[in-house]
Parts: sequence; structure tokens; C-alpha cells
Amino acid sequence: MELLAAAAIVAAAIVFAYAGRQRGDPQSPEAAEGREEVGRLEERARARADELDRRARELDDQTRALEAEREQLARRRREHEGALEEISGLSAGQAKERLMAEVTDQVRHECARHIRQIEEETKRDAERRVRSILSVAMQRLAASHAAERTVSVVQLPADDMKGRVIGREGRNIRALENLTGVDFIIDDTPSAVVLSAFDGVRREVARMTLEKLLADGRIHPARIEETYYQAKSELEEQIFKAGEEAAFEANVQGLHPDIVKTLGKLKFRTSYGQNVLAHSVECAQLAAMMAEELGAGPKTASRAALLHDIGKAVSHEIEGPHALVGGDLARRHGEAEAVAHAMEAHHNEVEPQTVEAVIVQAADALSGARPGARGESLENYVKRLRELEQIASRHQGVEKVYAMQAGREIRVMVAPTAIDDDAAMLLCREIAREVEQQLEYPGQIKVTVIRESRAVEYAK
Repeated sequence: MELLAAAAIVAAAIVFAYAGRQRGDPQSPEAAEGREEVGRLEERARARADELDRRARELDDQTRALEAEREQLARRRREHEGALEEISGLSAGQAKERLMAEVTDQVRHECARHIRQIEEETKRDAERRVRSILSVAMQRLAASHAAERTVSVVQLPADDMKGRVIGREGRNIRALENLTGVDFIIDDTPSAVVLSAFDGVRREVARMTLEKLLADGRIHPARIEETYYQAKSELEEQIFKAGEEAAFEANVQGLHPDIVKTLGKLKFRTSYGQNVLAHSVECAQLAAMMAEELGAGPKTASRAALLHDIGKAVSHEIEGPHALVGGDLARRHGEAEAVAHAMEAHHNEVEPQTVEAVIVQAADALSGARPGARGESLENYVKRLRELEQIASRHQGVEKVYAMQAGREIRVMVAPTAIDDDAAMLLCREIAREVEQQLEYPGQIKVTVIRESRAVEYAK
């Protein structure tokens, strides 16, 4: 601004001088007045220039003073840091690391607190929604379950019939076993023959054959073969009828006859004590109800749920996971891709891509995991509990671990001095994640970490 003012004064002087020269009369009063005005302007310009020089010098002095003060502040800061290091016994780097550790710990606790709040809110909302859907589904469904069996018992009218079943030099029992592929066990059990086989269809054919022979009274190799094929034909009709009844009960229409026949074979197959055909029908009913509640496709969901275990009927004939075998079988008999995909995804052999696939997973888990639906062998039960306890025990700060409620809950006792409430929450999440990754189990397992009188729960 000062420079602009000086320039304006000089410009005005030039204008006046030029104007006097144009008039051509240097002795005129106007010329004299112009010269005086130019002189005044020049004087003002010199004064302004002097003022600017003075201010420039002051600014330089202030700049040097500020630089000196800055250097003095830096020197005092270094002295202060040195004094702090001497007093604390820590270098600046060590102090920085300690501060970072404290900040990290604070952030970790804050994150754990927020995670706990978010999970509690999400859990409440999810449980409320899931409880509503499942209550609507389950209150409309009741299903019976058959115990798992690998043997059948045929009662004899008299104990002396055992000799006739065995035949001369064992020819009758050899014929029965060769035709049916089932072991006929005749022991000290009074008036009974035990039939043993893992294939339920073969065992049923053997049972029907033996009962027909006992009713007829004629037991010899030729009659055994004739009766066997008669029983086999009757059983095939029963199997097809069972498949039709299951499809009707599940409200699924338009199945290929070969699919219906394969479905009926599941009547003679069990899994963990649960009849697979009854389980499939129950899954179809549950899937349809849940799909209606969620606004998905109930027909696709119920169809896929009814057929999801159909691969188990041919698992002894075709290699591979029963879910993939069933999906391929469904495609070859004209089922839609959405149905085949949901069948293949129910055990995560393929990643679920549709809502119906997730619904089939949920229906399968719900039908298999609810109390009383399935049974476990003692060996598998003990192994499951041991693996759960081992997973929780290897974490730092854990003192004792108890697997409870048939392996559906883990209670972890921790040292209160080693783990605080926030760390207990993180420990719950870590144990639940490891259980999910390392074990296969139906339903949900609850992890409870107990610290003094406080408990933190996390279900997975």
C-alpha cells in the first residue's frame, strides 16, 4: 500500500509538469503553481520512502529477534527433554514406546467396550427376530423320530425253528446271506434271529424274506430265492410309496419318479439316531415356514430342504460328499439350479449364494440340533467334550475349563489378576472363533468366561 501511494504521487507530479509544458508559458501563474505542487509531491514521496526504509529496518530487527528466540526455545526444549530423561531414567524413544503402549491399551479396552455394546444390541435384535420366526415355524410343526439301528430282530414262533432256518449243514442260512447281503445271527437269544447290516434297505428285504418263509413253513434254497425276489419287489413298491407320501407331506409336487424312489430309500436310513426321511420332511416344512416369514421363495426352499439329504441314499454307490452327490442327482433329473445349489450348500461344500440356500442350512441345523432329535455314540461324545476343553485351555490366563450340557456350553475360569473384564470379552470371542474353525457340531455352543463373580458370555 505504501509503494502504491508513492507511485501515485510521482505520477501526479509528472502529470502536472506535462500540463505546464503543454501550455508553453513557464512564467505563467499556472506553471508556477504546478511547479510548487510537484515540489510538494516530491517531498511527500521522499518522506514516504524514508518511512518505508525505517519500517523495513524494524522488520529485519524483529525477524532476527524471532530467530534468536526460536533458537533459545529449541535449546531450552532440549535441556528440558534431557532433564526429563535424567529424572525418569528413560530415553525419548523409550518414553515414546511406553506412551504408545499405554495408548494402545486404552484403545484396546475402548474397542472391547464398544464391541461388547454392539454385540449385545445386535444379539438382542437378532434373537428377537429369530425367536419370532422360529416360534411361528415350530408351533406349527410336530415330528416323530426313529432310533438309529443297524440290526433288526425277527421273532420265531418256536425255538426249534432256528434249526430249520440254518438248514442241513447250514445251506439255508448261507442262501439267505448270499442273496440278501445281510448277516443272520442265530445265538442264545430265545426264539429270535438277529439281522445285521448297515444298509437299511437290504436289512428290510432280509426281514421280509425271513418272515414270509416262517409264515409259509417251507424253508429251502429254491423257496428262499423265490421269496427273496418277491419281498424285494414288494419293498420297492413300499419305497416308492414312502417317497410319494413324504413329498405329499412336504407339499412338494412334480418330482421325477427316480427322485421319488431315491427319496423313499431314506426311510431306511438313519443319521445320529434320526430317521433321514422324517428329518427331510421336517426340514422341508421348517424351510417353507421360514421362507414365508422372510419373504423368500417357499417352494424352492421346501423342495431343496426335502431333497437335501437324498445323496445319502446312494452314498454307497457314488463317491463324494452326499450334498454334492444329491445336487448332481437333482440336476440330472430336471430340478432347477436354485434347488440343486441349495442342496449342495447345506454343508458348505459350496458357498451359499441365495437366501433359500441359507434357509435350508438353518432348517437342517434346527431339525438336527434340537434336544432329542439325534443321539451320539459315547466315544464321539467324550471326544467332543475333550476337544472343547483343549481349545479353551491353551489360552493364557485360563485356570480351569468345564464342558457342560452335553458339549453345548463351555465355562472358562480365568485368573482375575491376569485378565480383566475387557480381556475376558476378547477371550470369549477368540475361543468361539477357534471352536467354529476347528470343530464340526450341530447347533450353538455358548462360551462363558468367569472372572471372580463376573461372567462374560459369548455364543457361537
